[in-house]
Amino acid sequence: MTIAIPTTTAASETSSRPSIINPPNLSDPTPHGYSTAVLVPAGVRMAFLSGQGGHDATGGLSADFATQVKQAYANLGTALEGIGARPDQVVKLTVYVVDHDMSKLAVLTECVKAMFGKTLPAQTLVPVPRLAIDPMLFEVEAVVVLP
Repeated sequence: MTIAIPTTTAASETSSRPSIINPPNLSDPTPHGYSTAVLVPAGVRMAFLSGQGGHDATGGLSADFATQVKQAYANLGTALEGIGARPDQVVKLTVYVVDHDMSKLAVLTECVKAMFGKTLPAQTLVPVPRLAIDPMLFEVEAVVVLP
């Protein structure tokens, strides 16, 4: 039995670029800022980035959820640069949201689309009662492929 895997990003078997997979028989996740799956090619190195919170360079932390999310994604971008990677090399995000409710999804979707464009990684949102430091409202960690 042969199973065809539909992709929205073509990649040859020798490519070091991940392939985004959104099967047509599942609901399209892209309006919500993520992809169903990302296939990582053989032979690539992987990096695992620790959770990035909304702290600015001085350690300051806004009490505003949207401000923390935007800063956390800026911090993620800085962490990616630090390992010589780009956003299109991120294959998986896990986000943690304190006291999650549906009103927070618009902020999350806006920020992830701004950073990743059409190369949306797989993503899981985990509602949590608190994070490592009480004022933190958001944290994002990433899995990255490197050639």
